[in-house]
Amino acid sequence: MVGWEEEGRTAVLVAVGGRFAGCLSISDRIKGDAAEAVSYLRNRMGAEVWMVTGDNARVARSVAREVGIANVSAEALPGDKVSRIKQLQAEGKTVAMVGDGINDSPALSQADIGIAIGTGTDVAVEAAGVVLMRDSLLDVITAFHLSRATYARIRLNFVWAFGFNATGIPIAAGVLVPAGVILPPWAAGLAMALSSVSVVCSSLLLNRYRRPDFSQ
Repeated sequence: MVGWEEEGRTAVLVAVGGRFAGCLSISDRIKGDAAEAVSYLRNRMGAEVWMVTGDNARVARSVAREVGIANVSAEALPGDKVSRIKQLQAEGKTVAMVGDGINDSPALSQADIGIAIGTGTDVAVEAAGVVLMRDSLLDVITAFHLSRATYARIRLNFVWAFGFNATGIPIAAGVLVPAGVILPPWAAGLAMALSSVSVVCSSLLLNRYRRPDFSQ
């Protein structure tokens, strides 16, 4: 049994009529992209990756070794997962929780960013702030990457709109009249519309977003 658990399998004892009849080993198939996703998060994004699971310690450590996770908290109840997240938050860290089960829903709610796998339970999906449509852990990285691209675009739009209006409003108010520059009302209205249209067009460039190249 210990050997099975060291290999990442859960041992189950079988009894028939109250007498021991045998022992079975059960294991979940590790997602094919799990190790790649963990490696990208750790090495290219600088994230601290934790596995917090209800499985026993030997099974959890075996799976963690296989996918490259150094921090493991095993035999965790739903409340233990919440406590672990609170502990990390108390250390000043921003915590993202990825889960798909009913037991993950309290932790998904507690985390700064709750990410549910779309194929998970309805409870987990309801508790999460982000829902991945595919059953791929690489989409977690894509979600982070897209959110950063969106935030960068928002900042660019804000700087552009602020600069445009900070320049245009004084001109429309007549600050350059002494220099002989008069902005007619129709030109001021056109400039205002141009400001809004330019921000919308800038935002639409996000349609050209491409997910990270995980092969590099």
